[in-house]
Amino acid sequence: MALSKDKKKEIFEKLETILKNAKSVVFVNFHGLGVAETTAMRSELAEQDVSYTVAKKTLVKRALSGAKVPGDMPELSGELALVYTSGDDEISPARGIHTFVKKHKDSISILGGIFEGSFIGKEAMTDIALIPSLETLRAQFVNIINSPIQGLAVALNEVARSKS
Repeated sequence: MALSKDKKKEIFEKLETILKNAKSVVFVNFHGLGVAETTAMRSELAEQDVSYTVAKKTLVKRALSGAKVPGDMPELSGELALVYTSGDDEISPARGIHTFVKKHKDSISILGGIFEGSFIGKEAMTDIALIPSLETLRAQFVNIINSPIQGLAVALNEVARSKS
């Protein structure tokens, strides 16, 4: 269905705002994704303070050219959606959408994105999606620091047990 000029202008302005305010943006091809899956994905992404917007490729490309993002724009093929956040966690859009890519490989895929102010390709965005959350990284760090202390405590306990 064709969009009216007013509706296109409204969408274009929304895209400009997204590109100006978003910490990171992931470009997604969602061809074949059903309404139920899309609704579930949107609600799960919203819990992570991540938004999902569908727009025409021509409007997205025009907004991107106006935003003057450095780097090479990835190939935007298929039906296009933008996954983005204005929150503190720049990795959350990539991580959130990657969860659905694993579940629905045939109907959704990452095309690339904008990270730290420049375009990045599909492979780089997928690598970023695999970075654990800050909370998980902190837990891993505490575990690494705790491991030698725990080993020392076990060794001292064994020495005390053998002497008594």
